[in-house]
Amino acid sequence: MTTASYTVVGMTCGHCVASVTEEVSAVPGVGAVEVDLESGGLTVTSDAPVDEAAVRAAVEEAGYSVAG
Repeated sequence: MTTASYTVVGMTCGHCVASVTEEVSAVPGVGAVEVDLESGGLTVTSDAPVDEAAVRAAVEEAGYSVAG
């Protein structure tokens, strides 16, 4: 099991969290997604490492950006 953490910038409500969760969940290989609205934390769990660029692209597709 692999876990990767990111910080999402720009989320302000539960709809934001749902959008990010939906987009990142669609990335191939992603098993579970946890998003924390207050901290902007995004945790992606998978069986094998997931392409970071794909996760960043999914966050951007949802309308937000990844810090760093």
